[in-house]
Amino acid sequence: MAHRNVSVITEFVLLGLTDNPELNLVLFVLFLLIYLTIVVGNIWVIIIILASAQLHCPKYFFLCQLAFLDLCYSSVFIPKMLVSYVAGQKAISYHGCLLQYSFVSMFLTTECFLLAAMACDRYVAICHPLHYKGLMTPTLCIHLVTTSYLLGCANSLIQPSGLLRLSFCGPNIINHYFCDILLLFQLSCSDTQYSEVLVIALSGMTSVTTFLIVVSSYLGILLTVLKIQAIRSRYKASFATCASHLTVVTLFYGTVIFTYLGASSDYQQDRTKILSMFYTLLMPILNLLIYSVKNTEAKEAMKSIIMRKIFAQ
Repeated sequence: MAHRNVSVITEFVLLGLTDNPELNLVLFVLFLLIYLTIVVGNIWVIIIILASAQLHCPKYFFLCQLAFLDLCYSSVFIPKMLVSYVAGQKAISYHGCLLQYSFVSMFLTTECFLLAAMACDRYVAICHPLHYKGLMTPTLCIHLVTTSYLLGCANSLIQPSGLLRLSFCGPNIINHYFCDILLLFQLSCSDTQYSEVLVIALSGMTSVTTFLIVVSSYLGILLTVLKIQAIRSRYKASFATCASHLTVVTLFYGTVIFTYLGASSDYQQDRTKILSMFYTLLMPILNLLIYSVKNTEAKEAMKSIIMRKIFAQ
C-alpha cells in the first residue's frame, strides 16, 4: 500500500503566465500567432524537404525531423493555453496532466539527442568531407533518429512513472502554463525524494551529455576551419551558420539545464516559467528561423518548387 497512489485530487489548475484577466486577450493573440507560425512554418519546411530531390541528404533529413518535433512539441501545450486564455478553462485532469508531461518529456528528450546527431553530421561534413558520404549513410541516419525517438520514449515512461506512486491530497494549483513535474512534486503529500532524484539524474545525464557532444562537435569544426587555410574561405559561410546553430543550441540546453538541475526546496516557480518560455515557446521559432528561413539551399529549393508550379500551369 505504501507505493499505491491514493490521490484524492482529480484535476489540477494551470495558472498560466499571468492571473491578470486584462492580459488574456493579448496573450491569446500573441500565442495564436506564435502557434500558427510554428505549425505553418514547420509543415512548409517538411513539404519542401520531401518535395525537393536536392535536399534529400542527411543534413535535411535531420532538419525534417527537427521540424516535426517542434510541431508536435508545441501542439502539446499551446492549444491548451489558447483555450485557457479565451475560455478561462484552466483546469486539466489528473491523467491529462500526466499525459501532457509525458509528451513534453518525450519530445524534449528526443530533440536533445537529435540536436547532438545534427552537430555530429556537420562535424563529419566539414572536418572529414571525403569520408562524409561513406560515414553518414541513410542507414546510419535512420538509426540515429530512431535511437533519439526510442530514448525519448523511454525517458517519457520512466520520469512520469514516479508520479504514479505519489499521492495528491492538498492544493491542486500549478503556477505554470503546462504540467511541470518539479511543480507536481511540490503539490504531493508523499515523500518525493526518490522521484526527484530520478528526474534530476535523468534530465542531467541527457542534457549535459548531448550538450557536450554538440559543443565538442562545433569546437572541432572551429579548430579545423582555423587550422587549414585552404578551406577557410570555402567553409566561411558554413561556419557562420554553425555559429548561429551553436548560439541557439546553447540557449536551448542552458535553459533546460538551469530549470531541471537548479531544482531545490526553494524552487522559484516564477523563474521556471521564464526559463521554460525559452525552450518551449522561443526555441521552435528560433529553430525555424536559423535552420530554415536563413538557409540558402532551402530557400533556393522553395523558389524552384514555386517556379515549377507556375510554369506547370
